[in-house]
Amino acid sequence: MRPAESTDRPAGTPRAFRPAGRPRRGGRPPAGPGATIRPAGLRTRWLLAGLGAVLVALVAGVSLGPVSLPPGSVAAELLNLLPGVHLDSGLTEREIAIVTELRLPRVVLGLLVGALLALAGGCYQGVFRNPLADPYLLGVAAGAGLAVTAVIALGAGAGGAITGMPVTIPLAAFIGSLGAVAMTYGLGVAGGRDRSPATLILAGVAVSAFLAAGQTYLLQRHSESIQQVYSWLLGRLATAGWHDVRLVLPYFVLTAVVVLLHRRELDVLSVGDDEATSLGLHPQRSRYLLIAAASLGTAAAVSASGLIGFVGIIVPHTVRLLAGSSYRVILPLSMLFGGAFLALTDVVARTAAAPAEIPIGVVTALLGGPFFVLVLRTSRRAFT
Repeated sequence: MRPAESTDRPAGTPRAFRPAGRPRRGGRPPAGPGATIRPAGLRTRWLLAGLGAVLVALVAGVSLGPVSLPPGSVAAELLNLLPGVHLDSGLTEREIAIVTELRLPRVVLGLLVGALLALAGGCYQGVFRNPLADPYLLGVAAGAGLAVTAVIALGAGAGGAITGMPVTIPLAAFIGSLGAVAMTYGLGVAGGRDRSPATLILAGVAVSAFLAAGQTYLLQRHSESIQQVYSWLLGRLATAGWHDVRLVLPYFVLTAVVVLLHRRELDVLSVGDDEATSLGLHPQRSRYLLIAAASLGTAAAVSASGLIGFVGIIVPHTVRLLAGSSYRVILPLSMLFGGAFLALTDVVARTAAAPAEIPIGVVTALLGGPFFVLVLRTSRRAFT
């Protein structure tokens, strides 16, 4: 018969309390007398690994393509972009133009979009305390899909091909994404005082279903637009220059600053609202601020690249399994590895079936399907 817990847990303490000397089940024994317990933090080796992954993705993304370029020459030409650096890369004027005007903007866009999706995914997972949460949880994908479908079907985006990024399409995706999040928030708080994360999730499911029904109706009425719509829905990083990068960059900076400045609050929220309140945190205010920042970044990413799935699940969860469960570690590393992951995935998408390109969303889905099974098997263990 188990002894009563009242002899081990002082009155008034939460059930998560464990007296000194009692190890967590399956965990390490407590430190001995005089030992210093170091708080979870971002280790230098993981930071260097993330920066190294970004550099590898940058050089590989610029080097590989229909016209293969020597990685060493590409690296030298990239260094020449820095002020005061003048190296002989050995590339011709045509090859330099390919590097700086065609491939480099696309790779940089992939780094920004991947970082935004991974950062938003990690933030959502912390806010909703669920390792399966992704950036599209609150209806961003459905809102963007409906808006873009309406623009294409009604002819507003007929002035150019999808890969040409007509201005109406990314603008419609951005507005549709934020509109869906606003609808989810409004529905979630309409029930009164119950503003729990579960309520927001259910509201997101309802809004997504409603908007998806509207998109299906438009596609059924304008079947000639199906190919254009699906080419956008499957995701792409095609860009004609630095214009798309300049559009996404301000949202990237704003989202990254807000989320990273509040990453410690996600660790506090993980213990529950009551405990977070006792520690001086306002759970609802912090939760909605983080949701707003992550949703803004997701909307910007979707407007530039279409719907690219699984990045927001794969990258944060991998970081959690390898580097630690503190969001002070998960969020900055998710940005670095998320950008590198999407840039390298784009290399696979445009070289695996060259000269044709595979939609990047197809590649991420092929990688994300098996990983989703791994998440299902490890999510319980990672959060206990």
